[in-house]
Amino acid sequence: MLVVDRDGGVVDLNEIARSLLPAVECGHWLRDAGPPWLAEAHRRVTDGAGDTDPRDRSGLIGDRLFDAHPTPDDDGGVVWWLVDDTDRRLAEEALRSERERTAVLAEISSTLLSSLNVTRCMEVTARMAADHLADAAVVIAPAQGRRHPLTHAQADGPVTRTHRVIDPASVPGLAEALRGFPPVPTRWINPDDIPAWVLPDGFARPLGSVIVTPLPGHGVPAGALVLLRSTTEAAFSEGEEIFARLFASRAGAALSAARLYAEQADITATLLRDLLPPVLTQVHGVEFAGAYRPSKDTERVGGDFYDVHPGGDPSQESLVVLGDVAGKGLEAAVLTGKIRNTLHALLPLAGDHEQMLNLLNSALLTSHHTRFATLVLASARRRAGRVHLRLTSAGHPPPLVVRRNGTVEEAATHGTLVGAIPKVTAQSAETVLAAGDTCLLYTDGITEARGGPLGGELFGERRLRQVLSECGGMPADAVVERVQMLAAQWLGGGRHDDMAIVAISAPRSGPLHIVNGHVPLDGTETRHRRKG
Repeated sequence: MLVVDRDGGVVDLNEIARSLLPAVECGHWLRDAGPPWLAEAHRRVTDGAGDTDPRDRSGLIGDRLFDAHPTPDDDGGVVWWLVDDTDRRLAEEALRSERERTAVLAEISSTLLSSLNVTRCMEVTARMAADHLADAAVVIAPAQGRRHPLTHAQADGPVTRTHRVIDPASVPGLAEALRGFPPVPTRWINPDDIPAWVLPDGFARPLGSVIVTPLPGHGVPAGALVLLRSTTEAAFSEGEEIFARLFASRAGAALSAARLYAEQADITATLLRDLLPPVLTQVHGVEFAGAYRPSKDTERVGGDFYDVHPGGDPSQESLVVLGDVAGKGLEAAVLTGKIRNTLHALLPLAGDHEQMLNLLNSALLTSHHTRFATLVLASARRRAGRVHLRLTSAGHPPPLVVRRNGTVEEAATHGTLVGAIPKVTAQSAETVLAAGDTCLLYTDGITEARGGPLGGELFGERRLRQVLSECGGMPADAVVERVQMLAAQWLGGGRHDDMAIVAISAPRSGPLHIVNGHVPLDGTETRHRRKG
């Protein structure tokens, strides 16, 4: 405490004030011996400036920060109470800094975890590190072959990505960081030892401080982060080193998750490649077309499937398989994959459909799967401009044949399903497709599609036959598209089972013509649909 008169002369001060302000004695002018900020605050108070900003009544005395609180006395003087506010200010500054760091960590977590793209995660890590932690940053990913992916960024500058051969040992602590070892203290790193490849393009300022820290991943390191600060800025403090490690741990977790997702996506894509239905085209003069729609729009595979196994040459039959496994989704798709692989192995026996089905049945009964399946097999070969078919159903809806004139016939084939009983019995049927005729193989997802005006009526075989009667003379892909479109319209947005369709057609010798909205039967006749 010290007492200062109206004119700024020091009247009295206690022992603590004497030790704090040894140059101030009674009778001295405060402006000559005291802190300038305190003398200015006294002038404002005595001049009647009224309430002054508390920030104008604080300042340094030595290396400590003090607040001065005035109490006017009866003679116009002021009693000044000096309160050491250093610790409180330091605590506030530490709290503010910690809040900023927490906000940065929350931002990087939110930004990085919103993307499962490895390249995007590396770019965001480098960008945010350069914006919040240093003047520049580089993210070094694990080597891909002999090259390391590098992502550079600098404050207010672009983010660049390169792949190059580097020597991690040329950067102190980098080789250890890439192997997941703890970081080397920044005071051990000489900025002059940093090679040029670490610096972003256009970074011309001399280096003053460097941090090298690992990016910890899930079990294996996700890479390393190098932070660069120029000589124009203060060197990295111990607290900044600790914060850099926290930042790196968040970034490493996100990068590791993105890499794991990318690996799983590659594995899934590879497996799905064999589970997805093939694209069908013309084989040895026979037209094939197919379409598949899983029970859920969010899925790509399910329990329905089809395959076409071309004959070795035009004289040999091509085998068409369409099936329906009990169940839906990925679990059913796994069994379809087994059935498809087994049938592929049994292709040398395709001349006897029933034998083929019994061998498949035995394989399913001895597996851990408890599901059954229905199938229809079709062996197709073109001879003398016509397509000869052998059709065999194993518990599956029999194929429908639509003639060029719109007549729809049901193939006389039937049999027992596979994977349920010890022996499969089946009766095959043969038919011949003339030019413009089509044989349609379909799963019950088509006929059991529930919708219509009231939303609860089945599409049904009768309605399917009517649709096919309007498709006489159409190419195989047009027939498939027509059936699929009308079934989808019937469903609307309702739930449905997996749906699969395969059309086998004898191609027309010439191009398809439409006359008055009808397909000509020959050069002069047209097929007219009955109205009403």
